[in-house]
Amino acid sequence: MRRLGGVLAAAILCGTAAACTNAPPPPLVPKSEAPVITTTGPKVTEIVVGVDDVAGGYNPHSLAAQSPITTALSSLLLPSAFRAGADGTPQLDRNLMVSAKVTKAEPFTVTYTIRKDASWSDSAPIAAEDFYYLWQRMRSEPGVVDPAGYRLINNISAREGGKVVEVAFGKPFPGWRSLFANLLPAHLLKDAPGTWSNVLSSNFPATAGPFAVRSLDEPRGEVILERSDRYWEVPTTLDRVVIRRATHTAMAESLSKGDNQAALLRADASDVNLLKAIQDLTTKPVPRNEVAQVLLRPVSEQLKDVKTRKAIVAALDRDALIASGTQSGPSAQFRADSYVVPPSRTGYQATITGNTLNAAVSDQLLTEVGYAKNAQGSWEKGGKALKLRIAAPEKVEPYVVIANRMKAQLAERGIQAEVVTPNAEDLFSKQLLEKDIDLAVVPRVDAGDSAAGLASAYGCVGDAPDGATPSPQNPAGFCDPAIQSDIDAALNGKVLLSDALARIEPQIQAQAVALPLFQVVDLLGVLPTVSGVDAGAPLAGVLSGAPEWRRRDK
Repeated sequence: MRRLGGVLAAAILCGTAAACTNAPPPPLVPKSEAPVITTTGPKVTEIVVGVDDVAGGYNPHSLAAQSPITTALSSLLLPSAFRAGADGTPQLDRNLMVSAKVTKAEPFTVTYTIRKDASWSDSAPIAAEDFYYLWQRMRSEPGVVDPAGYRLINNISAREGGKVVEVAFGKPFPGWRSLFANLLPAHLLKDAPGTWSNVLSSNFPATAGPFAVRSLDEPRGEVILERSDRYWEVPTTLDRVVIRRATHTAMAESLSKGDNQAALLRADASDVNLLKAIQDLTTKPVPRNEVAQVLLRPVSEQLKDVKTRKAIVAALDRDALIASGTQSGPSAQFRADSYVVPPSRTGYQATITGNTLNAAVSDQLLTEVGYAKNAQGSWEKGGKALKLRIAAPEKVEPYVVIANRMKAQLAERGIQAEVVTPNAEDLFSKQLLEKDIDLAVVPRVDAGDSAAGLASAYGCVGDAPDGATPSPQNPAGFCDPAIQSDIDAALNGKVLLSDALARIEPQIQAQAVALPLFQVVDLLGVLPTVSGVDAGAPLAGVLSGAPEWRRRDK
């Protein structure tokens, strides 16, 4: 009966049904109009660049964040009033600015006019508040790059909805074009929780350039930049730039296969040979905006006496320190024999000659300040050993390698030392403001104006204007009133920088507060499948030219 009921039910359902046949149902869309389904989309035009690391932070104004990836991202994602031209001189960036010029001599005033259509990626306008925010941070925060020029500013005012910015200085500053590069989105940062150390620590909350961040994956070691739909100027030809972390061997393999089109790495002699073996690959050095140096800090209790500092310099083999840091790579050709101007910049003049090592002089000076060697061959005074604390930023090369080589050199001369490697942010924003660090192996960063670099590295801290937070001291903790007038004269344009340096550098050398070593230089490798990928403008970084890059094989 159950079987019979099922048959009857089927008959009722079919009723008039021609539909209860084995024939397929008619198509809903005529065959000629059916959509064609494909499994691939349009080809994405991209260039992949291999790098040593993509780790943050990414604040270009922080000494702790200096790296090729920081330079690369800031050059593409942050707006600047001026950018380095082909010869290194600042050129007005007309993608952002209408004009920028000195409009008043007393007080020295510069007026900036920003394009009305220039905006951040969240549609907020780029305006005076971005200038004001950067000024406030640069004149008061510790561990920033070349703050001297910003500290000359007395006031910033705005008109025309913030698109016209008037910057009034307390004193003339011929290097004013070096200011307000890599502006930050003040509307998102000024009231954000946290401190200056959190700014761009892991991402970019807003950008303003030809590219935007599609993804920034530190653990995976990859940054993907895509053409920005919100960019108000001519869009880039490339759809995408991929920056990918890899070992040097992996980079070479990716270049050989054509998976990467370029690589930027801190190379030693073996890496140079590794890339030379790749067919059709073009290589060239790319100087960074940093010089590896040793600071001998007069604020340290043990190094407050100039004779002790001179004794330490004489105990160091500068040539060997340079060799250990460069490893016969591209940096070896950029020995830094000046206390202020990097070797790759126009105006560089070598003022340091010969090696520093002189064991007899070192021993004599230590004896003169009251030290004597004990039975173990170590220097001590009043029963207390001379033991120095050498600091280098954690996991940042070549600084840690150099610090350890220094420790070994000092041990050979009977001078005890320990190497400490705090994280970079803690070192630059805290520890170098205190007296616990005797020697520091750190970069001297060039932000574009050598007079400001001189004042930032060796100048005394002035009084803070209008009750602002007092300016932090320079990383060496050095102040010599005898040379301050020359530093101020160079900063304010009263004398030529070259004339000022001719007087100042011998005095810096006599004070034994710094020992320059070499400019840090990366190696760029480029395949012929791309065009436009070059070293970029001086100290601007390889990716500064990415808007002009092209693929030749697509």
